[in-house]
Amino acid sequence: MQRIEQNGQVYYQFERLQGHGELRHGIFSRKGGVSAAPFESLNVGSTVGDEQANVLENRERLAQAMGVRDEQVHTAWQVHSADVLVVRKPDRQWPPPKADGLVTDQPGLPIGMRFADCVPLLFYDPVKRAVGMAHAGWRGTAAGVGPCTVETMCDVFGCRPTDIIAGIGPSIGPARYEVGPEVAAEIKAAFGDTEGLLVHPNGGGARPHLDLWEANRRALEQVGVRQIELAEMCTASNVDEFYSHRAEAGRTGRFGALAVLGSS
Repeated sequence: MQRIEQNGQVYYQFERLQGHGELRHGIFSRKGGVSAAPFESLNVGSTVGDEQANVLENRERLAQAMGVRDEQVHTAWQVHSADVLVVRKPDRQWPPPKADGLVTDQPGLPIGMRFADCVPLLFYDPVKRAVGMAHAGWRGTAAGVGPCTVETMCDVFGCRPTDIIAGIGPSIGPARYEVGPEVAAEIKAAFGDTEGLLVHPNGGGARPHLDLWEANRRALEQVGVRQIELAEMCTASNVDEFYSHRAEAGRTGRFGALAVLGSS
C-alpha cells in the first residue's frame, strides 16, 4: 500500500488500484481529526463513547479527502455477518441497515465502513466498473463475507471473479491475534484445513494465533479472485497510526475506509 499525507490526514491506497482513475479510495489512519484521548484523533465511530460533534467533524474530513460530502456516504450497521447490501441510491436512514458488505456500480455514490482490528476488504472490477467493501473480523471471515461480496458483485453486476481486484487492508496481524478454542473451532469448521491459518508464532504455547490476512486471501482465491494485494500492516502493533480494539483494551476509536466511483 502507499501512504499518503494530505492536510494533516494520513490514508493508504492499494497500489493495484491506483492506476484506475475512475476509482477513489482510502483506508484512513487515526491521524488528522479532532477527537480527544482515548479516541485521538480521526475517530469515525459513533458508538464508542466519543463526542458526537467530533465524530461528525471527523467523518466530514474523511469524506472531503475523497472529494465527497459525508452526507453522501452510504454505510451499514456492522454486525460481523456475511450479509451484503447492494447500494443503488443515497440512503441516510439511521440506524443504517445491518450488513458487513456493500457493493455499488453507481458513479458518485461513496461507500464507507469502520474498523479497529477487523479486516477492511476492498473490491473493484474495472470491466463492469463496480466497487465493493467488506468488514471481516473472525466471525465475518468464518461466515465468508469476502466471498459473499464477490458473489454479489457477480450476480448483480455481471462481474467475473478473475476481473476483480481485491485489497486486504490493515488489521490485527497473526503475531498479535491469539484466539481461544471456540474461535479455532469456527475457523476449522469454515476452512477445514487450518494449516497456515491457526499458527504458533513463538513456536508453541497453549493458544493458537489466527492469521486473518491469509484466511481472507484463501477464501477469495477459492471463489476465483486472482488479483489480491495484502497490506500486511498490523493495527495492534501500530496504534500510533491505527485504532486497535485488542491492543487498547476496547477503549479506542474506529478508523474509516471509503471508496467512490467517478467518471472514466
